[in-house]
Amino acid sequence: MYDLLIKDGTVVDGSGSAGYRADVAVQDGKIAAIGRLNSKARQTIDAEGHVVSPGFVDGHTHMDAQVFWDPLGSCSCYHGVTSVVMGNCGFTLAPCKQEDADLVFRNLERAEDLSRDAMLEGIDWTWETFPQFLDAVDALPKGINYAGYIGHSALRTYVMGERAFAESATEDDTRRMQAVVQEAMQAGAIGFSTSRTFNHITADDRPVASRIAEWDEVRAIVNAVGETGKGIFEIAGEAPGRDPERIREYCDRLRDLAVESGVIQTWGMFSVRAAPDLWRPYFDLLDETAAAGGRMFAQVHSRALSSLLSFESYTPFDNWEFWSEIRQLPLAEQAAKLRDPVVKAKLVEIASREYTGPRVVGAEARPPHWDHVYPMSDMAFDIPSMGELARQQGVNPVELMIDMALERDFKMFFRQPLANENQDHVLEMMKHPRSVVTFSDSGAHVAQIMDSSLQTHLLSYWVREKQALSLEAAVRQITYDTATLWGLHDRGLVRQGMTADLLVFDPQTIGARLPEVVYDLPAGARRLKQTADGLKHSIVAGEVVLTNNEHTGAVPGRLLRS
Repeated sequence: MYDLLIKDGTVVDGSGSAGYRADVAVQDGKIAAIGRLNSKARQTIDAEGHVVSPGFVDGHTHMDAQVFWDPLGSCSCYHGVTSVVMGNCGFTLAPCKQEDADLVFRNLERAEDLSRDAMLEGIDWTWETFPQFLDAVDALPKGINYAGYIGHSALRTYVMGERAFAESATEDDTRRMQAVVQEAMQAGAIGFSTSRTFNHITADDRPVASRIAEWDEVRAIVNAVGETGKGIFEIAGEAPGRDPERIREYCDRLRDLAVESGVIQTWGMFSVRAAPDLWRPYFDLLDETAAAGGRMFAQVHSRALSSLLSFESYTPFDNWEFWSEIRQLPLAEQAAKLRDPVVKAKLVEIASREYTGPRVVGAEARPPHWDHVYPMSDMAFDIPSMGELARQQGVNPVELMIDMALERDFKMFFRQPLANENQDHVLEMMKHPRSVVTFSDSGAHVAQIMDSSLQTHLLSYWVREKQALSLEAAVRQITYDTATLWGLHDRGLVRQGMTADLLVFDPQTIGARLPEVVYDLPAGARRLKQTADGLKHSIVAGEVVLTNNEHTGAVPGRLLRS
């Protein structure tokens, strides 16, 4: 008797091959048989009219803190993800002594929009070293699987203390960092991550610790990873601008490091409105690196990356004159003020001025260009902008934003794209042979963005609506491709003997629902939450974890060590 039998589904196995009708049997957490099966099972799932696929694998998340208070790994779990890689961009909780936790929180608080109070209340700090941190995660109840990088900012502050935010590493500092990162790799870290992007700053407007590092320090650490014979180097990259010489110099450094270290290298890449073809030299770099003997792949997204604006979370005007007074009031009082014609007129006038405030970074709400802000009354993406709607109605777009929000009792979001507005570019990047579709940022920017739905968007928009990708090709991009590139070789395929991380979903209805603002983090901190339609069952190691977005109580997830 099998533990689980999934009957009469269409198996899309992750390989890219055509789907086929079959039953899938599970025993002891593994796929035991595939075919027309008549055996009995302790649990049977009717998958008629549904697809049976591998669980999705997300290679770019920030769940290092969240895993301590959220065993499900939301919101990724609601979009079919059964395995995540955390610790990206140099942001990890280890290595670090508990008494030095403030150094880690300083790196995370603004760059990742993670509440310090939530972290203090939600994390049971029982480690100092990275191996101890992995053991702590291993012991937690988990609904999905987790793998993790050792992050440069935490590594730097562990070795250098306060100096990490201001000084170059000494030779002794670098040797210590090399030893610590090798210890982490031997304990099962998936690799080493760093950030060199100007978007990552502390709450007091200083660069996070990894940004202080000189390139020789990064190079030395990555080469130390290479000496272990395994691992991935993930980098939130520099911004050399549009100068071809600076881009060339940066690309040469990345290529040379990939070749000399032997370490697989990866980074995220997007299209931006101000320089729509800036991504192309970096994709050329992928082929250059392969030709030179190195291994490198790009992480791309399935849609525009957007800040989500809402009166329940953030608007672009929260710190502006007069607006700040209104926005500090309880929501009911804000609504009353916004309905006052005099108050509303003043708010509209102020919000229509040129912005002169402090620099906006990362996923923070920014002064809007209304032709590039979109209402979210549903999950449709090909819709008129707020600027276009305002012109049609003959009103100021700020006034329109206020009225639309009030009509829905503030249960209204406005999407402000930060990158990937050109969907032709998005499709081209997704189809590149050296790219992989991932980069949800789950666990970060928790009240600013909601990109955890990238997998369900891929299947609903690009497969069902646009028919730009086959279902089989799309499933491969978020299963076999991601699992293989991160070395999770027992996942990502529906094959006999593989770990039974599986999904049962309806291809005709799968898609993201509208997000909502919730206050379910420790200390009552807020975040965005988004579930999906069409996902009937999410199965991890042969156990059903979610049925129609509801947790079954099962926690079969594991720590995945390299």
